[in-house]
Amino acid sequence: MTTPRADGSWTVLGRTIEIRSPWLTLIGERLVDNEDRELDYWRVEKTDSLLVLTIHRGFIVLPNPSFRPGVGRVTLDLPGGRFDATADLNSTALTILQRELGLSGLDPDSIGPLNEVGWDVDSSSSNQMLFGATAMIPDSHELNLDRVQASYRATVEGGKALRDDLTCLQCRAVVTDWLERQPR
Repeated sequence: MTTPRADGSWTVLGRTIEIRSPWLTLIGERLVDNEDRELDYWRVEKTDSLLVLTIHRGFIVLPNPSFRPGVGRVTLDLPGGRFDATADLNSTALTILQRELGLSGLDPDSIGPLNEVGWDVDSSSSNQMLFGATAMIPDSHELNLDRVQASYRATVEGGKALRDDLTCLQCRAVVTDWLERQPR
């Protein structure tokens, strides 16, 4: 009988396969766990994500739904995209808002991070982290309504209704975190 490693760490014996694409890297590895058992394990290396909860004139606004190949359907989601954690969060959020809602000319200071350290998306099989931000769009800024699918009051009740309507767990996490910060 072996004694488990006190720190719980595992050792990588080697890679059995590595498949690279522009979106992700799929890695198969042979590992030894903390109890000296050899295991085959698969994981994905992927760029982090940034989701932006966008508020305009007292409403959380969402872009038109997009087809999501992972689930094979169109879904309602917060504006979002890939985020290199070495990049500037505010600049990335502005780029996302331009692409998804057609918003331009926004002040970078209108963006506020929800989390300074990314949240693990799936710590078992992925290195991907999720970052969330809020964007406060000035009332004087006009939205292109052709780019807006839905809006919810930027209140606790509205945020809960939005969270209930979202099927994306990452989007739900960002909305939930935002809700926890709202005065009761």
